[in-house]
Amino acid sequence: MTDVKNAGPRRNAVEQLPLAFSHDAATGRDDLLISARLAAAVSIVDAWPHWPSRVVILAGPVGSGKSHLANIWKDHSGAVAIYPKAGANAAVDAANGPVLFEDVDRRGFDDNELFHVINSVRENGHSLLMTSRLWPMSWPVELPDLRSRLKAATVVEIGEPDEELLSKVIVKLFADRQIYIDDKLVLYIVNRMERSLNAAQTIVDRLDRLALSRGTKLTRTLAAEVLNELGNSEPSD
Repeated sequence: MTDVKNAGPRRNAVEQLPLAFSHDAATGRDDLLISARLAAAVSIVDAWPHWPSRVVILAGPVGSGKSHLANIWKDHSGAVAIYPKAGANAAVDAANGPVLFEDVDRRGFDDNELFHVINSVRENGHSLLMTSRLWPMSWPVELPDLRSRLKAATVVEIGEPDEELLSKVIVKLFADRQIYIDDKLVLYIVNRMERSLNAAQTIVDRLDRLALSRGTKLTRTLAAEVLNELGNSEPSD
């Protein structure tokens, strides 16, 4: 098959794209699309405040839905976003209510500050939700007491989204823009795209803008061009 690599005329270098208007994606709990790989994480978020431990860590690859779940929990719990670095006084926020620390492995942290945050959460009966691409055993922790605290946390793994979830996400993202997309075109895209929710968002945005700039409907040829530009190739037989 050659649809992606022979996707028709390439976009002219001076082709004008419409401004990237903001589309209000539905990101509340009722709009969450659930697959088997996301079920455990959704369950732990829904179970708050009745968590098995005061500290919960959502671990999964980029684009697996961690941020979506974290934001749902933040809205539901009234949590405050923190960054446990030296001098940040994040432990004070943790003493006052639920706290959220996202992208732990990417942003890094101060061992002592995070240790004090966890202690504050435990002493005051609050909750801490953290998100990371890596399990805590892979975090660069040098403080033994912090390592011990992290071992006591509840870790929930989120796998890469499967084809069924990606299909639902693409349909939802277009529906947020009040655009209908044919099921066969959805399947064509899903079979050729990177397995991440971030990729789905990028593809939908690019397809929408490109179709609008050319005054055309969503087609397989247009999808093939976008996939080719993003470096996605044909699936192997």
